Amino acid sequence: MSTEPLPTINPADLPKHVGIIMDGNGRWASARKLPRLEGHRRGAERIFDVVDSCIDQGIKNLTLFAFSVENWKRPEEEVNGLFKLGEWVLRANLSRLLKRKVRLRVIGDLEAMPDFVKIPLKEAIAASAENDALNLIVALNYGARQEVTLAAQKLAQDVASGKLKPEDVNWQSIESRLQTSGLPDPDLIIRTSGESRLSNFLLLQSAYAEIVIVKAHWPDFTKEEFQAALLEFTKRERRFGMTREQIQPTLKS
Repeated sequence: MSTEPLPTINPADLPKHVGIIMDGNGRWASARKLPRLEGHRRGAERIFDVVDSCIDQGIKNLTLFAFSVENWKRPEEEVNGLFKLGEWVLRANLSRLLKRKVRLRVIGDLEAMPDFVKIPLKEAIAASAENDALNLIVALNYGARQEVTLAAQKLAQDVASGKLKPEDVNWQSIESRLQTSGLPDPDLIIRTSGESRLSNFLLLQSAYAEIVIVKAHWPDFTKEEFQAALLEFTKRERRFGMTREQIQPTLKS
């Protein structure tokens, strides 16, 4: 990456909600002949750089894909190590998050997580509930298809009980039953490590998100890499199904 300073971005042009698929920890470690868990540890350090950047620039919502429902398929030793690392990272950095007025939220099946992860997370969620500088949403034991399935079940129950008519089912009624209800849809999805897929992350919410693929593995994702991704976002023309002339009427003249 160039060492030249990146242009300052107009706050009005920044995304309101950024989602990040933090990929490449294991490959980063393997390339350096280090244990995979060391890659995850180094990757955890990058989280707080991005959190600080979001707060400093006024980005209000950040969702991080920490552990997917598919990640249970990994070796048991790695999964247990990830949970222990996550618990340690949370305890070590909770005061920093609270000082910066970060509100912590979790999407995914938190109840299925081990108690030594679940209990401190719930405590941190409660302790940060009144903070308003940044919504930090951690996707933990999360999968978009599973989220949509649960929303559909809730809708079916409400229709069956007479609370909702079938003809009244619309996007608003679906969205209100998703775990991200009340949050703006992500404007920008960043995936590190050069992979070009969403991997079951916020599939419905990302319908109109701009996607930026970064070649760097997550442990190498610096504040400068993040700023470059934001700059790339500002260059995208977001039409939401309309024509360029509709969103930029001056082009007609």
